[in-house]
Amino acid sequence: MPDTTPLGSMPHIVLGLYLALLLIFGIQGYRRRRAESEEDYYLAGRSQGWIVTSLTIMATFFSSFALLGAPGMVYRDGVVFSLFSLNVPLAGAAIYLLGARIRRIGRENGYVTPADMITAHYGSRLGLRLLVALIGLLYAVPYVVIQIQAGGILSEQLFPGRDAFETGAILLALVTMLYIMVGGMRSVAWTDVVQGGLLVGGMLLAGFCAVTVLGGPVEFFAAVAKLPPKSLSVPGTTGRWTPEMLFTASVFASVGSMVQPAQWMRFYAARSTAVLRRSALIFAVVLTLCFFFGVMLVGLGGQVLYPLLDTNGSYYTNEAGALLPNPAVGTTPGSFDQILVVVLKNHLPALFGPLGAVLAAIILIAIMAAAMSTADSNLHALSALLTHDVYDQFLRPQASQKERTWVGRAIIAAATLLALFIVVVSRRSESNPLGMIVVLGLLAIAFSTQLLPMTVDMLYFKWGTRQGAVSGLIVGLGIILVLSPFFPMLAGNSFADLIGYMKKTIDIGSWALIGNGLVFVVVSRLTRGNPEAG
Repeated sequence: MPDTTPLGSMPHIVLGLYLALLLIFGIQGYRRRRAESEEDYYLAGRSQGWIVTSLTIMATFFSSFALLGAPGMVYRDGVVFSLFSLNVPLAGAAIYLLGARIRRIGRENGYVTPADMITAHYGSRLGLRLLVALIGLLYAVPYVVIQIQAGGILSEQLFPGRDAFETGAILLALVTMLYIMVGGMRSVAWTDVVQGGLLVGGMLLAGFCAVTVLGGPVEFFAAVAKLPPKSLSVPGTTGRWTPEMLFTASVFASVGSMVQPAQWMRFYAARSTAVLRRSALIFAVVLTLCFFFGVMLVGLGGQVLYPLLDTNGSYYTNEAGALLPNPAVGTTPGSFDQILVVVLKNHLPALFGPLGAVLAAIILIAIMAAAMSTADSNLHALSALLTHDVYDQFLRPQASQKERTWVGRAIIAAATLLALFIVVVSRRSESNPLGMIVVLGLLAIAFSTQLLPMTVDMLYFKWGTRQGAVSGLIVGLGIILVLSPFFPMLAGNSFADLIGYMKKTIDIGSWALIGNGLVFVVVSRLTRGNPEAG
């Protein structure tokens, strides 16, 4: 099979039609608005049915993390990372158990953001509201950065050229920004219906194509069985995915993704509890099948088509000893994320002719849909957090509903441009600190997971106090900072051995959640007798 086969003008045509459709949805969302109010702009009037709710939750959950990051991680580490698919049914259970109660309480009290519910329960107008908004910011910005980065990767593979990465990143960022600013939650939800459908179809089609390229199911699994032993065993090629690491990352990534602000607001927006619970079941069944029988097969097929071993039987590595993909895929440790695009672009047209170019274009647009659907959800939620929880509460409580929605639009524009700036600057840096999509995604999820102790207590136990909630969040955020890739830049080699051991044992978010939970319980117990405890 040839290393490169051009797709012709098909990607340009499909991409142009897709982006035009998104802008139309943005305009329709604006025209269908019922009032210039925060509830309509951020929650679409709390009237979404089960089809829209299912697909918008799917589209927000499955991002470029799933269509680029997950195949890239399977390509790098082997079959062990396929077990990460088990996080999907756990996420569905979280929607069923937590989301339904969040929706009911939110509707009864007119809550717009997670901080509304949390601060009302614990009686903290200032400290806790700002901390919850900060967590939303720390989750949303990295996740938006990931999606814009994915747009650049896709553009670079589809339209080779000197500035292809920057052009793709800018295009994805600006179109996403425009339709959110114009139509709000209604436009985001409608575009998520299209994008969610593309996601499901694209993932399954990608798996089918990967198997077909290698000659069918029998030939595919026979070729996979001949991969290096590290690719077929725990803890994988790099040794990262031990059972403890895989278990904690799967559990807390799934639950953390369901209590992040964008999903929380989707629970508020559902028409009824029955709608949300039906959506949870659809989510768990459909996306688990897509993960196992879709993109995970691309990562394994990628190792067959583009081996990680050179002709001497040694792994490709850089000067620092870091594992590299096959040179035909990329030349940096972050290039593993390109495997799905490389397989489709290089092999489908040769296998299916003109039909192959069409199939490849559809799947590649599905990747764009995955990136845009998650970027729009998080930009929209970030706007709500900063407008409703900061601007409305502390800066201009007397602001009109119209003023608040326009401030929200300005925040969307500013956040988009900030994320785009981070992506472009990192891309031009020799070290490219953003690295692989999965690594940055798990770091973002670690932040949102810190809302879990308060959420469970608030919905089920009603035992904790304001002081416990605030103390637990501060400790959890501190642990994430210490274990993040950025701490060594600030502290040098201090505690390097201890930090290295902790990072190799279980997921960063899990360490932070353990610290957060323990402090939450202890401080709440000590302050329960205090009438100021809330």
